[in-house]
Amino acid sequence: MPRKYFTLAEANKTLPLVKRIVSDIVVLHPRWRDLVSRYELLAAQSKPEWGESAEQLDVHRQIEDVARDINGYLQELEQIGCVFKGFDEGLVDFYGKLDGRDIFWCWKTGTSWTRGIRAGRRCRRSLEAKRRRG
Repeated sequence: MPRKYFTLAEANKTLPLVKRIVSDIVVLHPRWRDLVSRYELLAAQSKPEWGESAEQLDVHRQIEDVARDINGYLQELEQIGCVFKGFDEGLVDFYGKLDGRDIFWCWKTGTSWTRGIRAGRRCRRSLEAKRRRG
């Protein structure tokens, strides 16, 4: 899939949808982690010769269901053209260009918009200068 570049305005326009998708991911991920931990505990308490118990099989099915949902949301973000960067913080990067250089417009769950641009100080300074000018 070719890389999509966003202007800041285009990234802002997609944020309502991106926020909903990321919210779903951030809610589901701890559930997935808890289920994996529960499965590991059940497996540690069983003997291999017993095979998987009904409870282990049920928890395994739940893990797969939640993982499938999370992967579906990640694919939606990929189709939009942004990059999901973190389950714990809900960080999303949008590829962009500033003064001819590749940058990331960054958005993080709980913020009104970007936490900054990750492409080096030079690009951040350039963006700040553009904001001051207009």
